Amino acid sequence: MKSLKINWTVLVVIAVIGFFSACQPRTYIVENNQSRVVDKVYPLIDASNSRWLFFSSATRPFGMVNLSPDMDLNGAWESGYQFDKDSVKVFSHIHGWQISGIPVLPTNGEFRGHMGPEVYGSPYSHDSEVVEAGYHKITLDAYDITAELTSTKRVGFHRYQFPPTDSSYIHFDFTTMLGPSGTQSGYIEKVSDTELKGYAVMEPTIRRPKPFTVYFVADFDQPFDTFGGWEDGELLEADEIIEGENTGGYVQFSTRDNTERLMKVAISYVSTEQARLNLDTELAHWDFDQVVQDSKNEWNEALTRIEVEGGTEEEQSRFYTDLWKALQGRRTVSDVNGKYIDMTGDEPRIGQIPLNSSGEPLFNHYNSDSFWGSHWNLNILWHLAYPKISEEFVNSMLLMYDDGGLIPRGPSGGNYTFVMTGASFSPFIASAYSKGIRNFDVEKAYEGMKKNHMPGGIMAKAGYEHDTFCGGGLDEYIERGYIPFPLNEEPCGFHEDGAGQTLEYAYQDWALSEMAAGLGYSEDQDRFSKRAKNYENLWHADSTWMWVRNQNGEWKEPFDILEYGEGWVETNAAQSTWWVPHDVQGLINLMDGRENFTSKLNNAFERAREHNFTSGSAHAQETLRELRRVYVNYGNQQTQQMAWLFNYSGSPWLTQKWTREVTEKVYQGLSPETGYNGDEDQGQMGALAVLFKTGLFSVNGGAASNPVYEIGSPIFDKITFQLDSDYYTGDTFVIETRNNSDQNRYIQSATIDGEPLNKPWFYHSELADGGTLILEMGAEPNKDWGSEQDDAPPSLSEPEN
Repeated sequence: MKSLKINWTVLVVIAVIGFFSACQPRTYIVENNQSRVVDKVYPLIDASNSRWLFFSSATRPFGMVNLSPDMDLNGAWESGYQFDKDSVKVFSHIHGWQISGIPVLPTNGEFRGHMGPEVYGSPYSHDSEVVEAGYHKITLDAYDITAELTSTKRVGFHRYQFPPTDSSYIHFDFTTMLGPSGTQSGYIEKVSDTELKGYAVMEPTIRRPKPFTVYFVADFDQPFDTFGGWEDGELLEADEIIEGENTGGYVQFSTRDNTERLMKVAISYVSTEQARLNLDTELAHWDFDQVVQDSKNEWNEALTRIEVEGGTEEEQSRFYTDLWKALQGRRTVSDVNGKYIDMTGDEPRIGQIPLNSSGEPLFNHYNSDSFWGSHWNLNILWHLAYPKISEEFVNSMLLMYDDGGLIPRGPSGGNYTFVMTGASFSPFIASAYSKGIRNFDVEKAYEGMKKNHMPGGIMAKAGYEHDTFCGGGLDEYIERGYIPFPLNEEPCGFHEDGAGQTLEYAYQDWALSEMAAGLGYSEDQDRFSKRAKNYENLWHADSTWMWVRNQNGEWKEPFDILEYGEGWVETNAAQSTWWVPHDVQGLINLMDGRENFTSKLNNAFERAREHNFTSGSAHAQETLRELRRVYVNYGNQQTQQMAWLFNYSGSPWLTQKWTREVTEKVYQGLSPETGYNGDEDQGQMGALAVLFKTGLFSVNGGAASNPVYEIGSPIFDKITFQLDSDYYTGDTFVIETRNNSDQNRYIQSATIDGEPLNKPWFYHSELADGGTLILEMGAEPNKDWGSEQDDAPPSLSEPEN
């Protein structure tokens, strides 16, 4: 036992040393001589800490296909593209929330496909690797094969350059684990000597409870000589079909010196016929370079919705990398004609998205990680710069409501996953509605949102609680005004952390009450706005922190505000006390005024500066107890609003100070070793970084009936938002900073459209009409600007005298 204790001590010391070392990442200098912003994107950011759904290269915005090399195949975390791993196992086409599929790899020489990717995988070198938005080039050193990858939205496009040999192969391996999911079975059929078709059935996961099938069609630009395969590690004498568990297939051909082979792989979740339709519609030609250029053009159009001037070249590169992240994590799952798979019932069902007058789908259907925490990132950014995407996601989630009876938290493979907690999509819809993004069935949306907030709705389910409604604690929340911890003797799901759930539900109830107000449902507005005050039931007045209560209403003991979990969802009391986004003034009142509030919050940031405002440099490090015991963690969703709260307490200069420091420590630099210092969650951290750097935020997620933006300290001289004319009346909204620099980070004065602005916020309607916000900056804080009580952004509560 003594030696075990010593080993654990050494482990903790090494981990802590490693954490502080990781906080000083090496920076990779990027030479950007290109004029287009797409060329500034650095896809290798944080690639040493990647998870299955994190890394992207050969993909389009929200692409169904997300094609890239995989160095590690097993597990949702530390899998997929891993910058520090020394060999490529496969190239796979899908890297999404609980979904994966269709791994391929070109090889030559002695055939080893039946021995598995650990055997047939190949070393590679970053020296010959090129990774860009929409394109990936890598050399498989074991085979002297250069592989290039690109894609349309639903088709992966491969270009391989082979050395001379009579034995070149391309494998399709359906024996693999791919990220979170094993491959249950496969089917491959030779259609001709230039075409294969088939499917892979991906196993259920603890989060996605039912299997799903990925159908594919593969076309080759030249005939192959042989079609073959294997089963249970043994080669087969294949004719035209290989099928079953633990199977795989290959095509074989001879190559001359520098022989180039092209392959297209189209996918569908509906059928091989649909995969063929996707291929024929999106990629009828064989011009690989044209597809690369088309992909870059599409990315460039999306990225230039926000244009920045000033700052360093590296800062601009990082900004567009952040924005790129915010637009590529969540995946299209519907086909070009709007067909999709619905797995919410007892049997799979093929659904059809409504079509417009031209016969095109009105929107895409999406696979998505949870929107838990997205009210502080994606909701704000998408609604502002990409309202069409916001609208599509609302319609997509309402489609699932039609199919399965609930608006989901994060659907995967046509399944409900019940990922995380609460009704996290309610603020998304409410904020879209309040900003005039309404091209969806508003009454149906409200009906589904209200259902989720009532017994039998999604709030009644804990994380990954598939078959019951006992882990969400909604009945207790309604009856007692808080959710006890522990809730059940045996957990019904994950994240049964009653205090954290209570705070989350209160905010989401407020968002629903604001939408009810907009629709004229006064009784609902009153009901849910009262429930929005339930956060007060966790206020521990003696300690002046939020705290955990049990079934008897007693406070949890011992009292330790830095204890992670144990009543708090992926956080602790020191962080969660500030989790009252809809009623910051109410929290100020509980703390006996603005001075106490500001002092307590500023102290949290002073302490957090010692560990660079995160719980380590990667999400996996949060498992180390000492790295969890922190007051602020900008590596996860739960404290993203904290630096902006000073705008509410009369000290907006501290918002300017701390948002700049957080940006510098957490969201700067270009390196595979770091980038987001935690759980990026399919674009959420990228979106947050964009907001910090542009100096715009909404603590309440913009879900108020008259939404506002709060002002921070932009890092650029000029930021131009191109406004979508289908949703907003203005052409552009511009933020100009004068005399801005690393030292001059404090706002001295401000004007909006030429009129003085003496408060640290403005209405969304002012932005939507277009205009210019000018910020005069200086080295010393102007503590008078925006400091009066009347200057604070709106809250649910009024100030107490």
